[in-house]
Amino acid sequence: MTTQRYEAGRQGDDVRSDLHVAVEPGGSGLTIELDSRVEPYYGDSIRDQAGEVLEALGVKNARVTIDDKGGLPFVIAARIEAAVRRSGAGEGHDARPERTVALPPESARDRLRRSRLYLPGDEPKFMINAGLHSPDAVILDLEDSVHPRAKDAARLLVRNALRTVDFGVAERMVRINQLPLGIEDLDAVVPEFPDLILIPKVEDPAEVEDVDHNIDRILKHEHTRRAIWLMPILETALGIERAFEIVTASERVVALTLGIEDLTADLGVVKTPQGDESLYARMRVVNAARAAGVQAIDSVFGNVADEEGLRQWGRRSRGLGFEGMGCLHPRQIPIIHEAYAPSEVEIQKALRIVGAFEDAEARGLGVVSLGSKMIDPPVVERARKLVARARAAGLIEDQEAAGDKR
Repeated sequence: MTTQRYEAGRQGDDVRSDLHVAVEPGGSGLTIELDSRVEPYYGDSIRDQAGEVLEALGVKNARVTIDDKGGLPFVIAARIEAAVRRSGAGEGHDARPERTVALPPESARDRLRRSRLYLPGDEPKFMINAGLHSPDAVILDLEDSVHPRAKDAARLLVRNALRTVDFGVAERMVRINQLPLGIEDLDAVVPEFPDLILIPKVEDPAEVEDVDHNIDRILKHEHTRRAIWLMPILETALGIERAFEIVTASERVVALTLGIEDLTADLGVVKTPQGDESLYARMRVVNAARAAGVQAIDSVFGNVADEEGLRQWGRRSRGLGFEGMGCLHPRQIPIIHEAYAPSEVEIQKALRIVGAFEDAEARGLGVVSLGSKMIDPPVVERARKLVARARAAGLIEDQEAAGDKR
């Protein structure tokens, strides 16, 4: 009788920072066979970890074959667990690795979100050093970048990454799958307290409410009230038309964004570098976000090689009212940060306006003026927001420096 093999992970000469695991249940006891490029240095450690994960999953009799291409411990644990669970074993057992990175402070509702770097949820090699590129956020993606047959394995990998990978100061986001599959994603990742959940292809406010309620359910089970924010993604004509209802469906929503690739496909139009075909949708997103008091975040710029095109897109995007955008490659991050940064002229003008307002307020004056011009309250508020964003971006060093420039 042929023994059934249950597999997970990646194979091939081009694989790095990953491994392939095959589990054949049955037999007497555990047999672990390892082929690793780091066998002389870490072979014993890998076998020991494999044994610990199998024990945690309740596996006592099986032949386990590991083809290692430099997988780190969080990857090894995820791949073994995926293979075991595909065999039908491990139900009710917890094989999560020990948390090795401190849980960062809660993410601020209005924090800087200029760039968010997409990381395929089934590709650990992209996760390990993502924080070194200094994006404002990383997105551990469980949706479009993951093959349907790898969703279960990616879910475990992302869960383990949230426990063990240091993403630096980047906000830790997870893009779940469309509901109802996305609920399984929430069950896996919310106990690891990501900062923000991206909800794809939202067309109905009820989808946001469903995610919100499930986060409440999971956090209640975890006995915590930690903030986990939401960012709906609008990717169809219907979603765009319901933008305001969607963005106001939960108090957890801190930003609204759109996906231009799927949107243009839904509209039946060709996506162009200048983006005329998506202008209405993008303005609708900005207007809905502003009306709801949350951030408007633009889509990605798909042509990674066109850096000047990205720069122009980012500048136009900021001019439309967006505060950031997605990125597909680390090289896009500094260009995006530059594009969304206010100019020195804008900063100096805003500092003068804020200074004039504070001076008038200190003297008890009801009218604010700068030189011979009166300054309306909306102008002051806009200047204050620009100064706050410039300071968050490190363009204004501190309060004292700002005071010197006024």
